[in-house]
Amino acid sequence: MQAEKIIQTGKRLYDKNLTFATSGNISIRTEKGILITASGTALGMLKESDIVLIDFEGKEICGGKASSEKMLHVELYKLRPDVNAIIHTHPVYLTAFAACRKPLNEPIMSENILYFEDIPVAPYSMPSSTELAENTVQYFKKRDVVMMANHGAVAAGNSLEQAFLKMETAEYYAKVSLTVKLIGEPKYLSEKDVDDLINLKRIMVH
Repeated sequence: MQAEKIIQTGKRLYDKNLTFATSGNISIRTEKGILITASGTALGMLKESDIVLIDFEGKEICGGKASSEKMLHVELYKLRPDVNAIIHTHPVYLTAFAACRKPLNEPIMSENILYFEDIPVAPYSMPSSTELAENTVQYFKKRDVVMMANHGAVAAGNSLEQAFLKMETAEYYAKVSLTVKLIGEPKYLSEKDVDDLINLKRIMVH
């Protein structure tokens, strides 16, 4: 059942143009360990044999070879007990901002404040490296979506559905941000508007 959720989420990511070819990886926290997509798999065409079970140190328990970026997932689960699902993909707009190393932090609409406050960019590190995991995970102390410089983005949620929606919404935010820059002369929300939205977010959470 849980493997099927990963398979269906991979297809949704592909259908929404949030992933392509063999890029990206998906995982779920379980009682037995972490279910994660195998190395070199296409998220839009996953099969049950493409899902690998690893322990919380990154060692394969069952299945083939886990994604080369498994330690990013392992370290994030260790940091955030509330996180039960992680999606890492390379959506076009988020990746473009990541390549420019520009965080998404301009108050252009109320939704981006309520959902994210901002989306930071973690420093560049070699893909699949321990350094990449360390540099990226630290930003999840305060955020649920993080871009990786010249790489892509990571979304974390208490469920796979929530992680998917965060990635989808973050890509929408990036599209709107670029469109605003192309049109020119954006009218940003005031500091008071932003403060009011953050206070509303705290009330909604609690």
